[in-house]
Amino acid sequence: LVVLIAPSSRQNQVSAAGLAVPDNLREFYNALRNGTAGGGDDDDDGPRRCRHELATGFYDTDNASGTTSYCADSAENPSIIWLASSKKKNQKGSSTATGSLTNMDIDCDGVQGGPQDDGRCSMGRSPDYQDATAFRDVVRSYNVANVTDLNTYVHPYVVFGNSGSKRGWKTFDPEKHGVRPLSVMAVVCGGAGREKLVFGVWGDTNGDDGDKPVVGEASISLATACNGRSMTGDYGYDENDVLYLAFTGDEAVPGAKGADWGASDYEAFHKSIEDLGNKLVAKVK
Repeated sequence: LVVLIAPSSRQNQVSAAGLAVPDNLREFYNALRNGTAGGGDDDDDGPRRCRHELATGFYDTDNASGTTSYCADSAENPSIIWLASSKKKNQKGSSTATGSLTNMDIDCDGVQGGPQDDGRCSMGRSPDYQDATAFRDVVRSYNVANVTDLNTYVHPYVVFGNSGSKRGWKTFDPEKHGVRPLSVMAVVCGGAGREKLVFGVWGDTNGDDGDKPVVGEASISLATACNGRSMTGDYGYDENDVLYLAFTGDEAVPGAKGADWGASDYEAFHKSIEDLGNKLVAKVK
């Protein structure tokens, strides 16, 4: 979901990049960035970006401190789940702030080729490329002609959730908290002062093929909408100001008929999920 910042009278107007960030989502985003989200089970010292921490110990880069968490508006019955850096204990045992949200690496998994394939996500530029996304079977069950999996150049998808069997490996399964495969997600991105809202779908998960359980990754089409054509399989966006927001429940799932899975480009697919995305975002508070 990419939305260019615009005057409130135009905040639902479609632009080449997506949609404008609505006021309620901007307020939520700013509270997270400023550490004033409030509520939940954070202690009183330091910024509040995680109302309820569902799982922690994740990294937005291999060199990070491992304090990124999956956060929710409710511990038992969440309606939204997002990624944010939490606090860590220093050597004296007190809490210190460690960043805010997360960054955006590029996921090239799934189908490649087609008219939108410009080589930026070629296997040579993505050493961890896999030819299938986590929900390939769900995509195939939709029985859309010539669509066997998500296409990173066409479908704006988010990598969300962590799996693995390595000893001590941190994991998180969004499905256990109500997030459905291929459900619509909202992404606020673009950099400080240039924030955009982009709609995507939950399309893949992070495995244990790396050195650490990482988060903050999206398809090349979503990354391009956020940050331009400089994005490639080996070059992403490093600033920790990206909000990935998942919605729970069946109402967030467009299903076989609710999205243009057979679209030939990002713009057509994004357009097909905008109405549902707007309805979901309107409930954020």
